[in-house]
Amino acid sequence: MIVAVNPYIVTNGNGKEAVDFYVEALNAEILSLQTFGQMPEDPDHPIPSEAKDRVMNAQFKVGDTILMLSDTFPGMPYQLGQQVSIAIHIDTAESAKTVFEKLSEGGKVTMPLQETFWSPAYGQVTDQYGVQWQISAVPQN
Repeated sequence: MIVAVNPYIVTNGNGKEAVDFYVEALNAEILSLQTFGQMPEDPDHPIPSEAKDRVMNAQFKVGDTILMLSDTFPGMPYQLGQQVSIAIHIDTAESAKTVFEKLSEGGKVTMPLQETFWSPAYGQVTDQYGVQWQISAVPQN
């Protein structure tokens, strides 16, 4: 079952500035902000110094909506016109797989559905209509 659907903004290294702007412009409340430097360390994939202060994930409340934002990782492509995607939070990994597969039909998988440190099943796909989706199973406590 889908738990939530959120607009997701991607910025190109100026995420903290963008969060401050949206908080002021939209009278939003910051709920959380993590940088790439706060991720769990992985000796096989060390975080480059230029990435450490970039926003990995920020969530802020605008009215009744949670808006999400992250920076690109240094070296990753950034294309104007593709700054907004839709994040779907789903209650189980199996349900996330079903939704991911349906959205993938006729579309293009950007990141295969996989386990991450924040989700048992996370992936990115652009559907057949050009809409970018981030599918994420909510971790079970």
